[in-house]
Amino acid sequence: MTEVFVVAVDGPAGSGKSSVSKEVARRLDFGYLDTGAAYRALAWHALERGVDTSDATGVVEVLGDFDYAISLDPDDYRVCVGDTDVTAAIREPRVTDAVSGVARVPAVREAVNALFRRLIAACARDGVVVEGRDITTVVAPDAPVRILLTAAAEIRAARRSAELATQDAATVASALHRRDASDSAVVDFLTAAPGVEVVDSSDLDFAHTVDAVLAVVARTRGARDGR
Repeated sequence: MTEVFVVAVDGPAGSGKSSVSKEVARRLDFGYLDTGAAYRALAWHALERGVDTSDATGVVEVLGDFDYAISLDPDDYRVCVGDTDVTAAIREPRVTDAVSGVARVPAVREAVNALFRRLIAACARDGVVVEGRDITTVVAPDAPVRILLTAAAEIRAARRSAELATQDAATVASALHRRDASDSAVVDFLTAAPGVEVVDSSDLDFAHTVDAVLAVVARTRGARDGR
């Protein structure tokens, strides 16, 4: 069986890593794995059971019956917990506010990272684009393509604000800052590890950012093929 070609993409909130990674997967006919969805789904699962997501013990307990599934098809993106489709629900503000508490629990990260590796290995396509926070260093440190997709903080805040019409720019910027500060206590997603290529999208639009990531992939695949 041919080994799945992995494109690992890390980056902070608002960097565009989800939308860019999904489009890169479409262009390459690869699978697409949004790892953040698993943490969001677990946060949703905990909230549905009345668990305080700041309580690590409670979070670990609900991990025991966390029946998670995600589609790797970038054109048919679905997230389920048990029989419940939570694709939209995990984007609710209450889940966003709770997800960092879930993601910082070491036992959760260990279990979820193992799940990601199983999903990658089982991908039915030739390759998969995997995006998240510690993909290039922990989940897939041996991936042939490892990218840190980033952008200036004010640019990320402006982009996220444009996506969330119900919140003003100052509120979005504050939430983004809090999320970065909380998550950076667990994993360094703002600094490229050795061998990780940085794609800074601060001065790039969506299409040019996608092209920049595809160029990194093409360069790596060409080197592997001896071209």
